[in-house]
Amino acid sequence: MNKRAPILGIETSCDETAAAVLDADGRILAEAVYSQLQEHAPFGGVVPEVAARAHLARLPGLVRGVMAEAGLGFAELGAVAATAGPGLIGGLIVGATYAKGIAMAQGLPFVAVNHLEAHALTAMLTEPGTRFPYLLLLVSGGHCQCVAVRGLGDYRRLGSTLDDAVGEAFDKSAKLLGLPWPGGPALERLAARGDPRAVPLPRPLLGRPGCDFSFSGLKTAVSRAVQKGFAPADIAAGFQAAVADVLADRVRHALRIMPEATALVVAGGVAANGAVRQALAGEAMRAGLPLLAPPIRLCTDNAVMVAWAGLLRLRAGLRDGFDHAPRPRWPLEELAPSA
Repeated sequence: MNKRAPILGIETSCDETAAAVLDADGRILAEAVYSQLQEHAPFGGVVPEVAARAHLARLPGLVRGVMAEAGLGFAELGAVAATAGPGLIGGLIVGATYAKGIAMAQGLPFVAVNHLEAHALTAMLTEPGTRFPYLLLLVSGGHCQCVAVRGLGDYRRLGSTLDDAVGEAFDKSAKLLGLPWPGGPALERLAARGDPRAVPLPRPLLGRPGCDFSFSGLKTAVSRAVQKGFAPADIAAGFQAAVADVLADRVRHALRIMPEATALVVAGGVAANGAVRQALAGEAMRAGLPLLAPPIRLCTDNAVMVAWAGLLRLRAGLRDGFDHAPRPRWPLEELAPSA
């Protein structure tokens, strides 16, 4: 392995097909994302079989494109990294198998990247001064967790959702309001025209001990508000405000558990929401910590974070065999520095 050669990253865990090339210092040489909105919009959500077929159709061209943009041939790579879980198993198999094929053909190391770890480490790429340990709030369509990030492969989950992930609650509430999928951005736009105090909505677990989350009750309250005829913009604004309050409260509790935290890091698709960022910025300020939120394009699923996580693992001497099997469930706690 040439430790100074670039690394190719591949991401296919859900409905984004992505590829990126980073040099040995973490500089982004090329990146591309194909979003499968058109494929899934008629169904109002992600269909796993449709997603896997779209990955299969789009990934080869996407990879060729980023390699051409980076001005590289496959033989000039130093390694190939791919998301191997958690996620939709069909998509994971497509991406990991394609990455293994390139690595095997060129005699390169293969790195199986945990999708959650990739999110957890992105801040170290975008904010080079970031140092362990820090608190991560991971908020997306499939995950809602407070995680103590203590080092590469060293993670402690402080709290997670008891039912729905926050991104799922956004999408389902948007659907109740008659908004198109994906619902998160549409709901945020609608909320900008509403009064967040006009509709009484609950704040599940607000003030309770611990760092766990619950959003199913809030989603039910949105359904009832729609049935009662409240203005959609007011419901959207109230829902968004309730989510921001809950996330801020849970982070406050997590920071009490983790007083050694050097920063508050937020990642995942919901990190793009302006109200959520504002609420978290307030909590970080009260704790005397910086709020580190990667650029929006690196908060949602992307291959830059996969290549970066792969690069960090390679630096630590970690690589995986071609028999590494993708996993639909892969908790962060199961990662270890000497995997």
